[in-house]
Amino acid sequence: MPLTVAFQMDPVEGIDINADSTFVLALEAQRRGHRLFHYPPAALSARARTDGRLRVSARARPLSVRREAGNHATLGAEETLDLAADVDVVMMRQDPPFDMAYITATHLLEAIEPETLVVNRPGSVRNAPEKLFALAFPEFVPPTLISADAKAIADFRAEHGDIIVKPLYGNGGAGVFHLRPEDTNLNSLLEMFAAASREPVMVQRYLPEVRQGDKRIILIDGAVAGAVNRIPRDGETRSNLHVGGRAAKSTLTPRERDICAALGPVLKEQGLLFVGIDVIGDCLTEINVTSPTGLQEIDRFDGSNLPGMIWDAIETYLPR
Repeated sequence: MPLTVAFQMDPVEGIDINADSTFVLALEAQRRGHRLFHYPPAALSARARTDGRLRVSARARPLSVRREAGNHATLGAEETLDLAADVDVVMMRQDPPFDMAYITATHLLEAIEPETLVVNRPGSVRNAPEKLFALAFPEFVPPTLISADAKAIADFRAEHGDIIVKPLYGNGGAGVFHLRPEDTNLNSLLEMFAAASREPVMVQRYLPEVRQGDKRIILIDGAVAGAVNRIPRDGETRSNLHVGGRAAKSTLTPRERDICAALGPVLKEQGLLFVGIDVIGDCLTEINVTSPTGLQEIDRFDGSNLPGMIWDAIETYLPR
């Protein structure tokens, strides 16, 4: 049965059709005959009604997509959708940062369940920020400190020497610093972070295995669906593809299968249907639940159809 699908995402006009995962999710939904809408997060509204219910709506535009550079999307005339009454699936796909606006969106979308399926489940997304969620599996993460206490951070550095410092709620590799033992900039760096935010930072032991790659593994409804290795360019700590990392074909090691086996049932139970985890060496570093990426890169290497697998999973959760 055709579905009505609303994509809550950043402007569709500016996406990279050769890399964007939301784009191929929309292509696959359209191929299946589903009716698509697009709206930005700022177009989401909630209104308390006299009948005691919260009406959550969005000013949305009908969307059609095609793999045609420079002409990949067409948006129709704006209309207001009641997300609980008019929509079958909301794909929450706006980019982080995971800030109060993002958290507010999860609260509003939570109000349309169970009438509408939200991917990923908004309450679980709210409770699983990427870097913090990984700490729920301490047996797999590298030595890690979450703190705003300069003394605690200095002590951690004295113990481990070579460290990574990064914002707790950042994304896309922004604000990630590699501090070698001889680097004298730690205090200045902490002052910069403190001036920008009251949030603590994440400090981890540097993993030299990152030179061989930072692996992105996709799990769909708790099961492994594919992986791609991302290798940083020379002179760069970060392996993110948009900052010059190189994608390479990859399979899973026994350790990575153990990590996925531990995570899978938890993700499925929490309604985190589309998840990307990051592994460096033998260590889990992040669990991406907000707007995971990597579908196109994996499909190119493996000849798979991860968007199709995601939509198969979504459709199993909808009433026939």
